[in-house]
Amino acid sequence: QVQLVESGGGSVQAGGSLRLSCATSGLPYSARCLGWFRQGPGKEREGVAALHSRGSTTYADSVKGRFAISQDNAKNTLYLQMSSLKPEDTAMYYCAASGRCVSSTLATGWYDTWGQGTQVTVSS
Repeated sequence: QVQLVESGGGSVQAGGSLRLSCATSGLPYSARCLGWFRQGPGKEREGVAALHSRGSTTYADSVKGRFAISQDNAKNTLYLQMSSLKPEDTAMYYCAASGRCVSSTLATGWYDTWGQGTQVTVSS
């Protein structure tokens, strides 16, 4: 059974930090890309950070310098370290996997498998 299971969300004050985790299992393909996405209230889902199997990373401009994506292959787990959080970072955060990507893309259309999401709420 294919699963991407996010954890680590919660409520923090502005300036705080959180680390999200995404445990992956059962993928029927070798994930070329793993990514984090978010969807705020009334907004479209947007890419936050992506990691290609060759090691390249891509970040949305809004999170550069504050968020870091990483992967522990031994644990089949993807991470998103979030620091200096802002109220505008409030959203449901999703991890996703792609077997088709050619680069560490943030475009949602490249991703085939999605988790259920974990909520992040940042208060001012």
